[in-house]
Amino acid sequence: MDQNLVINLNKPKDMSSHEAVKKVKRLFSAKKAGHAGTLDPLATGILLVCINEATKITRFLSDMEKEYDVRLKFGERTDTYDSTGRVIEKKEVFFLKETHISEVLNKFVGRIRQMPPMYSAIKINGQPLYKLARRGMSIERQERMVDIYKIDITSFNLPYLDLKIACSKGTYIRTLCDDIGDALDIGAHMVSLKRTKIGIFRIEDSVSIEDLNYKKTARHSIDSALSHLPEIVLDKDTYFRAKNGMPISIAAGKSYINQHVKLKTPENIVFGIGRIKNDLIIIERILSLN
Repeated sequence: MDQNLVINLNKPKDMSSHEAVKKVKRLFSAKKAGHAGTLDPLATGILLVCINEATKITRFLSDMEKEYDVRLKFGERTDTYDSTGRVIEKKEVFFLKETHISEVLNKFVGRIRQMPPMYSAIKINGQPLYKLARRGMSIERQERMVDIYKIDITSFNLPYLDLKIACSKGTYIRTLCDDIGDALDIGAHMVSLKRTKIGIFRIEDSVSIEDLNYKKTARHSIDSALSHLPEIVLDKDTYFRAKNGMPISIAAGKSYINQHVKLKTPENIVFGIGRIKNDLIIIERILSLN
C-alpha cells in the first residue's frame, strides 16, 4: 500500500498545524510528515499533510491559489489582528453601510503590499516574531507583495462582515482584516477563518482526523497531488540522467517557460520535479518511490 500520500485534512479549531501533522503521522505510522501552508489554531479547514516521500513536494503545493471564508468584526482592533488578542482600540460602527464597505474592499483586490503581523511564525535572526511580540517587542518587518484575486461579501450584519477571499500564497488574512478596518477608519479584527480551497483541493473532499481511517478519497498520491503541473514522460536514457540529478534538454515543441514540471519514468511513474531554465530542465526534487 502506498504510504507516500498527501492528506486533504480538515483541521479543527484550537489545534495547531504542528499538532495536526503529529496526529496524522501517528495514525499512518509514517517516518516523516509535514504540511503545506500553516493554519493558525483559530483557523479551520484545509491543511495539506504530506507523509513520507510526499514531504518533498510541500512547497509545490504551498504555491497554489487559496480560498478562505472569513468573518471580521468592526469597531475593535486587537494586537494580534484576531479574536485571540487584546483589544487596543474601540470605535462605534452603527453608521457603516455595505456600499461604502464594498468600495473599500475593491481597493484591496489586485497586487497589494502587506506587512506581516508581529504575531506570526516568520523568523528574524532565528527568532519567531510571535515570541518577540509576547515579550512586548515590536521590530521592523519588510512588506511583501501578495495577490488578492477576489473579495466577495457573503453576509453583512453589524458589527460582523463575512467574506470569501481568493488569494496567493503568503497572504495574511488577519492583516487584511486589520487593513480593511484601518481603511474604513473604524478598526476590525478577524473572528473566524476557514480555508476552503488550495488549488485542486476542496473542503468538500477533505477529511476530519476522526474519519481519517475511513474516508479514502481525501488521500492523494504524489502524482495526483501534483496534477496542476505539466508532466513530461522521459525516455530511458534521459530518465537515467535526470534521476541522477543531471540537467536534461527540453523536448522539441515543449514551451513551459520558467515553470515547474512533473517528471515521469518511461513507465509513466512520477519520480521528480524539475524547473525549466532556458533550454534545460533543472532537477529540483528526486523522489524515492521504489
